[in-house]
Amino acid sequence: MPGAPDPVAAFAPLRAELIGLAYRMTGSWATAEDIAQEVFLRWHGTDRAQVEVPRAWLLKATARLSLDHLKSARHRREAYVGPWLPEPVLDDAEAPQQAAREHADDLSVAFLLTLQRLSPAERAVFILHDLFETPFAELAGLLGRAEPAVRKLASRARARLQEEGRNQPVGDAEARRIAGAFLAASRNGDEAALRDLLAQDVVLHSDGGGIRQAALNPIHGADKVGRLYASLARKRGLPPSPVLHLGRINRLPGYVTLEPDGLPQTVALEIRDGRIATIYVVRNPEKLAAVQARLGKDRGGKGVPAPGPALPFRGPAAAARRLPAPGNR
Repeated sequence: MPGAPDPVAAFAPLRAELIGLAYRMTGSWATAEDIAQEVFLRWHGTDRAQVEVPRAWLLKATARLSLDHLKSARHRREAYVGPWLPEPVLDDAEAPQQAAREHADDLSVAFLLTLQRLSPAERAVFILHDLFETPFAELAGLLGRAEPAVRKLASRARARLQEEGRNQPVGDAEARRIAGAFLAASRNGDEAALRDLLAQDVVLHSDGGGIRQAALNPIHGADKVGRLYASLARKRGLPPSPVLHLGRINRLPGYVTLEPDGLPQTVALEIRDGRIATIYVVRNPEKLAAVQARLGKDRGGKGVPAPGPALPFRGPAAAARRLPAPGNR
């Protein structure tokens, strides 16, 4: 096609950015990769010679598909069993985007949960305008609304995010120290050590999705959380779960363990004033496929065994369809 940009050459440098947009919209890394792949297929099939700014076209296509997904997934979210948490992402995975504005590098669970509390339209406007610098006039066309209405959506979204506030980032050494100390104290059921680590108003969120055992409601307070971990340690009666990853999860200190049922579990810790303010535990196997695939790849495919047939689990092939290599098309 004369005059049209090569589809892979134009798309490949923006793929991580598109995944970052879709992940912030949907809260699912696997869904975000699927959306990016679908955008690539549409980009490949469109008349690219008529596209003046490929990045703008790709961003809007990604946002539109994300909005379509949210409409179809709304009833599933309403029927979700227990607390819903975004799909965890280990740091050093694909960079989500290159934008350099406030919140642009924020993949923390708290920020993602705040985004999920916005309406889909508010979320799309905030992410596309404030993070990806898309003009309001283009967003008006995308959403089928007048530009002043789109500006109001952005203002409401910013106000909501400011109300939620942001925790100060924790340095790598401190993050590793706190995560390691919490891992040891929770395994040993050491309530005294846990009290030293936990903020008085700590909140524990545990997402099992109705597939694996997890608390059906958030657990509040250092005493209750400490007693819970002490009780779990007493009941376990098994060798400690192997640690597959000790580092950042969604920019937060955390770790991944291989649990007795053969499936991974992620724990991410939000720190405030040197203490753990929020604990995010993801046990839902449908949200751990990307983590399992990533850790298996890092360990030469030997570190995370595939689960047995008793528990539903999306393996790496089902988690996401990958962008074809340039030489394959």
